Amino acid sequence: MTAAQHDPQPLPAPIPPVELRTPRRSEREEMLDGKLYNPADPELTALRERAGDLCTQFNALPRGDHETRAAVLDELLPRHGENLDILGPVFFDYGVHTTMGDRVFANFNFTVLDCAPVTIGDDVLFGPNVSLLPPMHPLRWQDRNVRKAADGSYYDYEYGRPIVIGSNCWFGGNVTVLGGVTIGEGCVIGAGSVVTKDIPPHSVAVGNPARVIRTISDADASALQDYAQ
Repeated sequence: MTAAQHDPQPLPAPIPPVELRTPRRSEREEMLDGKLYNPADPELTALRERAGDLCTQFNALPRGDHETRAAVLDELLPRHGENLDILGPVFFDYGVHTTMGDRVFANFNFTVLDCAPVTIGDDVLFGPNVSLLPPMHPLRWQDRNVRKAADGSYYDYEYGRPIVIGSNCWFGGNVTVLGGVTIGEGCVIGAGSVVTKDIPPHSVAVGNPARVIRTISDADASALQDYAQ
């Protein structure tokens, strides 16, 4: 064995923590474009605080105060359609980045962390404890951990992936939808499912991670005929 074979191989140089690319647009523009961004940005912080205050206000209102509740939702969700029905409590990161169609219903504890665009079609039903979660964090702790800025403030880096939900979908209780997912129209997502990949239209999907177990067809129309008699 030669002397060279006894010499330890040099370790590869560590990869430094990720840094935001420059030049860059506003942090909000970078965020909505799916780029790495700093959520401690003053504009983003102000938007989240406003949404948080509106959620707190809505959640504290009596259920029967329909006019005031509707007015708060108009501020929180300016891109919603007609006949929006949210029971509350409700939790939105921004609200202004979520678009909803007509006749959307959300049961208790509806959570939408809309750091990326969230688009919801018409006639979508959300059971209790449904969460739509676009935020993503780097996998390496060196890139993910909170950092300290020169002024003493703390920040981290995140990015988001949009969520698109087609019309006429029904989500059972405790469903979680992760960022980057598109769910086609007419789907049923079973209770407790975690949706990590796209679901094709007119599918029943269940499980963690959610998988398609069958397609919904006209044959399902007979299932409730006995109740109609």
